[in-house]
Amino acid sequence: MKNAFIFLQNKIKYGDSIVVAVSGGPDSMALLHLAVKLKEKTDIEVICAHVNHNVRKESFQEKIMVENYCDDHNILFESMVIEDYGDDNFHNEARTKRYSYFHQIIKKYNASYLLTAHHADDLMETILMRIVRGSTLRGYSGFSKELHMDDYTILRPLIEVSKEEIQNYNKENNIEYAIDQSNFKDVYTRNRFRKYIVPELRKEDPNVHKKFYKFSKILLQYNNYIDNQVKQIINKVYVQNVLDIDEFNKLDYVIAMKIIYYILEKIYNDDLMLITDNHAELIYNLTKTTKANSLIYLPNNLKAIKVYNKIEFTIDKQLPTEYEIEIINYLNLPNGHIIEKVDNSSSDNNYVCRLSKEEVLFPLHVRTRKDGDKMNVKGMVGRKKINDIFIDSKISQEQRDMWPIVVDSNGVIVWLPGLKKSKFDKTKDEKYDIILKYY
Repeated sequence: MKNAFIFLQNKIKYGDSIVVAVSGGPDSMALLHLAVKLKEKTDIEVICAHVNHNVRKESFQEKIMVENYCDDHNILFESMVIEDYGDDNFHNEARTKRYSYFHQIIKKYNASYLLTAHHADDLMETILMRIVRGSTLRGYSGFSKELHMDDYTILRPLIEVSKEEIQNYNKENNIEYAIDQSNFKDVYTRNRFRKYIVPELRKEDPNVHKKFYKFSKILLQYNNYIDNQVKQIINKVYVQNVLDIDEFNKLDYVIAMKIIYYILEKIYNDDLMLITDNHAELIYNLTKTTKANSLIYLPNNLKAIKVYNKIEFTIDKQLPTEYEIEIINYLNLPNGHIIEKVDNSSSDNNYVCRLSKEEVLFPLHVRTRKDGDKMNVKGMVGRKKINDIFIDSKISQEQRDMWPIVVDSNGVIVWLPGLKKSKFDKTKDEKYDIILKYY
């Protein structure tokens, strides 16, 4: 924690205003404590920004705890409650709303810095998840210690500090904090990496987090070098959200792919968990297709549209109201998600489906819902209306219209990805011919 404090001392100067993102958990409360110490040594203004995600009953009590801490230490306190969610990706929407609020607070106080409590274990988890999922070169690096925005800088002073060090720091300084019990649920991918993968790496080397930080810095250095090369040619191939295919196809594959990653990184900013290397390959393949007109869908309603020798990237405000597409190996869906045929999977959740040709007629198709749709839900007697499943799962009307439904060639519904499996789904120990994954 000492190095984190020195880092802040070197960055934040007399008269600066800083915003500290504080959830009330052990990491952010330790960070707020560091900011208080810095305020005692330097004349700066510290603003605590707290977001109540409104999904746990304990959240309101946690807000009071953080506010009381700020009152006791003469810190400005700002907070907001997320009243509702509409996106089908809770974590993505919560992050977007959270950072939008932080930006408002930064503008209100004319702050120079936003401090977040991402620490060394977070970095390890992020890198591992992106390696498994696939990402860009910058994405594989996790996240940086500093991120320069248009009018302020995000600082992550705890990026080299382990979770254990933070816990010891809180204990030594009698810092009160809250524990979010959802952090222990295996349903979340990050939690599984945190509980099962990272501890095994620490058995190999207790200081493995330092190796991951070094790995992250090296990747960022290489990424920055290639970025400089790309900047010298980007204006020749990509202008006003349009990619010139003729110029693009003259490039070396490595530079060509980096330009695609550059485009995606500009569009998705720091939230690279939304995109994978599969998305980049889809765009690359789009540049090679002989079809005069073609398009692909990307996360967050982004479309890449090929017209002759140009590809334009646009936000699709009017998504198609219905579609039906044959599943071959990899399918990029209009709702920004993906259905992929995979060779193996250890999962048995609703995001993975195993089917046998002995019971369903191939090829399979994915389509939007139709009036009267019903399916034989696994473990239930009789058929259930798809609309009732949507209602039970609290799926919004807009999401229902775009939700993928997998059917066989007879039109029988065999899977409602992410929500329900049908009676045709097989366990890992049974015989099956195909494994489908939805993400």
